[in-house]
Order: sequence, then C-alpha cells, then structure tokens
Amino acid sequence: MSHEFEVREGIVLPASPDEVWEAIATGPGVDSWFMGANDFEPGVGGAGRQTVAGFTTRSEVTGWEPGERLAFTTETAADGSFMAFEYLLEGREGGSTVLRFVHSGVLTGDWEDQYDALSVGDGLYLRKLHAYLTYFPGRVAEYALFEIGRPTPDAARVWAAFLDAFSLGQPLEKGSVNVPGLNPDDAQVVFAESGFLCVVTATSLFTLVHGYRDAVVAGHHAFPGEISEAQAVEAWRNWLKRV
Repeated sequence: MSHEFEVREGIVLPASPDEVWEAIATGPGVDSWFMGANDFEPGVGGAGRQTVAGFTTRSEVTGWEPGERLAFTTETAADGSFMAFEYLLEGREGGSTVLRFVHSGVLTGDWEDQYDALSVGDGLYLRKLHAYLTYFPGRVAEYALFEIGRPTPDAARVWAAFLDAFSLGQPLEKGSVNVPGLNPDDAQVVFAESGFLCVVTATSLFTLVHGYRDAVVAGHHAFPGEISEAQAVEAWRNWLKRV
C-alpha cells in the first residue's frame, strides 16, 4: 500500500542566505551536518547523490536559485516510493535566514512508522543544521560518520548509554566525551529529545539517535583537530557493539 505524505518545517538560522546555501546545496556543506556522503551537480537537472551505510540514493535537482531555493526529487523506486525536498531561504536583518522546508512524496510498506519517524526527524535535523552554523561557521567537516548499531527496543537503556557516552547527568548541559578511543574533550549539549542527542565539542558535532525500527545510530562530523577517521570509526563501532 502506498501513501502520499508531506512534512513542513521552519527555522531561523544564524547565518546569511549565502552561508545557508553552502550548507544545504554543496557536498562538503551537507556532509558537515546531515547524514552520509552527499553531492549535487549545480543547476536544474543536475544529479544528486547520497550514500548512507553503503546504499546510494540518486536524485535530480528540480529547483536551483542560489541563496533562495533548492529543490530535488529522488528516483522512483520499483514499489512507487520517492521523496521530494524543497528549501526556501529568506534573509533577515542582522544576517540571519528564515529557512522553510518541505519534505513530501510517496511512502510504501510500513508507511505510518516511516511517516512518524520523518515527522520528528526532519525538525531535529534542521536543529542540527542550526548547531552546525552556530558552532562551526565557515568550516567544513574533514569526515562524517554514520554508524548503525543493533536494533534495541529498550528506550531507557539506550538513552542511559547515550548519556554515559558524554558523561552527562542532570541537568543535561555539559559533560565530556566518554567513548574510548575518541578525544576526551569537554562536551556541550545542544538539544536532547525524542531519542535524539546532539552534542558539540571544540572539534566535532555528534548525534546519537534511537529512531526508526529501534535503530541506534552514531553520527560524528569531525572538523580539523579531531582524531583520524580510522580511529573514530573503530571507536564508534566498538562502542555500539559494547553497549
């Protein structure tokens, strides 16, 4: 069974429209806050690619107005499912930007669970974009990791592991990285809700997510000064396996 869907979100970002454009319409910019490895060919008709956990999704750019509007649509799968994304940018006084986001398309299979995940996750990822533009303006990540652990239905257990990863207590504000193998830097919580923990250090933007189908995911965007990618991959895979 297929089902059409639409999610609308909006957020005020601490950056100019041109700076936001770099973050949403270039591969290095998207890699610095979203998931997987991303790339866009500029201009309407250009090809887009996103690779997550070894799986590549291809899309076509349908709207390209630098600093104002970006739109793209994924290829339609054999089951008829696809996704379309639109970003509308409006500059404001003081150098900020209002971003309006529309995510639509067709879902199949367990579409209700997928929609529930998207309706929560879309807004949280925009808040992650806000964190990137706030804490790492003008910088791009040297590498980005998206490591997936075993599905774990025990939400309380997962959340406790998330807090332990950054030595967090109450209130959830400041801690330190507690994942063996990573830099033991001071950590600042950006937000923590709906199974989503977002934390920054001087050199990294981290997210731990307990989401769709009880998947546990560690996201790590590393900026200059962080440990090597190989070390970080090993550290997160060991942590996911252990906890």
